Amino acid sequence: MLLELSDLHIQFETEDQVIRAVDGVSFTLDRGQVLGLVGESGCGKSATAMSIPRLLPMPPARITQGSIRFDGRELVTLPLPELRQLRGARIGVIFQDALSALSPLHRIGRQLAEVLKLHRDISIAAARDIARDWLGRVGIPDPDACLTAYPHELSGGMQQRVMIAMGLILEPDLVIADEPTTALDVTIQAQVLNLMRRLYRQNSGLLLITHDMGVVSQMATHIAVMYAGQLVEQADAASFFAKPRHPYSIALLEAMPSAATRGHRLKAIPGQVPSAGQFPPGCRFHDRCPVAQPSCAHTPPALEPCDDHLVRCPHARGGNARRGI
Repeated sequence: MLLELSDLHIQFETEDQVIRAVDGVSFTLDRGQVLGLVGESGCGKSATAMSIPRLLPMPPARITQGSIRFDGRELVTLPLPELRQLRGARIGVIFQDALSALSPLHRIGRQLAEVLKLHRDISIAAARDIARDWLGRVGIPDPDACLTAYPHELSGGMQQRVMIAMGLILEPDLVIADEPTTALDVTIQAQVLNLMRRLYRQNSGLLLITHDMGVVSQMATHIAVMYAGQLVEQADAASFFAKPRHPYSIALLEAMPSAATRGHRLKAIPGQVPSAGQFPPGCRFHDRCPVAQPSCAHTPPALEPCDDHLVRCPHARGGNARRGI
């Protein structure tokens, strides 16, 4: 198994409170798979993803419990020098906010070349040639001009394409992509998704964090739905899109634009994700759920098998979760 998270708990400790951002998350990802980690903003997706290469600021973040194993190695306790050897070379990260991730003081060519030279014994000229090639592969129309530009001289979409090239340039075993196509137009988005799809088929794994169910439907082989710090449903992509079981999963899909919804108002999910510092007792989705029962307000549901899914909802069995949404 390439990546295995087991009972992962992450909290952020502030002067006023302890925020449980990730609460008992477990999943696996093997080579040749794309796991789509989906949910609304504030559900803990990015905190989960950034904990894998330990890129969360510690403190205030702290992994309080659980295991993160990458290709058989435990990352939670791995010494930092060994972890740095894995970052970039074997674990690539595509950050959501490209402008914050890129250095404003250095040209794009230097930043890409540094990634290569840190892990490969090559010359600056060879590194720039590889960087130029990758900028073209992610849709930069003039790679040579981009190499000499500073990040602030590029548009938001161009910055994001550079960030994608930086995450893929060493062709790592695992790619963690946090909303990788948010700033791209649909044409470049399709090009980049095709590139990432080819990469994971070459014996790599891709963890794709997004709230865009359209992107997930194109890319993912497996789905994990996250809500309020917990996984509420897991399934292979075909089973998930054919018959989602959790009320939250169904609501996410019914809020997704499609040909069938053209000319009709999309269904919105009432309410909002609860604050990580104030999770309600019982089911964390119960106050937004159309099939909630009185017991849901005080009895926390377990993540249990439901046919070929794992679902955190006792009312999902028998298809009850679909009614009323």
